[in-house]
Amino acid sequence: MSAVPPEGDEPAGFVTFSTRALGSALRLSVHLPGPAAPAQRAADQAAADAAWAEVRAEFDAVDVALSRFRDDSELTMLNRLAGSGRVVDVSWRTRRALAAIDRAGRVTDGRFDASILGALERIGEHGAVLGPAMDVDPATTPVAGPADPGGRRSLVHVPPVPVDMGGIGKGLALRWACARALGSLPPGAGLQIEAGGDVVAGGTPPEDGWRIGIEDPAAADADTAAPLVVVELWSGAVATSSVRVRHWVAPDGRAVHHLVDPRTGEPARTGLIAVTVAAADPAWAEVWSKALFLAGRGGIGAEARSRDLAAWWITDEGRLGLTPAARVRTAWAAENRQG
Repeated sequence: MSAVPPEGDEPAGFVTFSTRALGSALRLSVHLPGPAAPAQRAADQAAADAAWAEVRAEFDAVDVALSRFRDDSELTMLNRLAGSGRVVDVSWRTRRALAAIDRAGRVTDGRFDASILGALERIGEHGAVLGPAMDVDPATTPVAGPADPGGRRSLVHVPPVPVDMGGIGKGLALRWACARALGSLPPGAGLQIEAGGDVVAGGTPPEDGWRIGIEDPAAADADTAAPLVVVELWSGAVATSSVRVRHWVAPDGRAVHHLVDPRTGEPARTGLIAVTVAAADPAWAEVWSKALFLAGRGGIGAEARSRDLAAWWITDEGRLGLTPAARVRTAWAAENRQG
């Protein structure tokens, strides 16, 4: 999934920035009010620069707090203590992330389950080295993670098993970065942040809204193929769970992917290859894209409709499905692929 740029490389009133963060591409697009005098344009550019600094700072902070690929992250510290029964001191980001994964698990009846880290490690997606939980010495292991620039810290119970923040961590980063960046922009401005294919928008959108392309995961080259669907986004978020990007060959020679079914501990085979959900919040869009993926080809339509979710999905036969709530958000779709 990717943002569909407005006509032209960078038309008047739009400023874009890009880098990499949390292991994937990170892009900010700012829509500034206009037209404006030269002095105002300079002030608007400075505001956009400040918004970009806020986005990068938030993603850096989330990386320090929630990355399972960093030896020095708070999440790695918690995972090394998993099962010890300790109460430890963590930043507000880690506390909120732990609360989010707990609630997501309950709301989705366990289909969203952060405790799949052991399964991911077993099939070959390795993060920071943890070692057996029983090897941790509570008497000598530090209880605090990296310093939190915000200064707000909380005591939390260590999870019973190591956890993976995965997509919900990226969704939380988008939520927090959007709030921070909007505080730097002038009235009437809007923004869109894209991280690894997930998108959040806030503020005042362009006249025609933001356009988001849902890629065709069945295409021979999905990176260059035309989008399968173009979604209109005025505010809120769009997130995708797909088997296309994070897939590899497991140590036992099997082709595997990262969407693990917590009921089996194995990569899910549900008759679907991608699910996209639009929601008010990027973290919850991530949660529901994973939960609906696990609902499978036979159950996704009924569940998404019963929850009034805007959802698009592609089956392993390359067919496109979507809910009524998704149809009203769809600017264009490949009609020959529906059904």
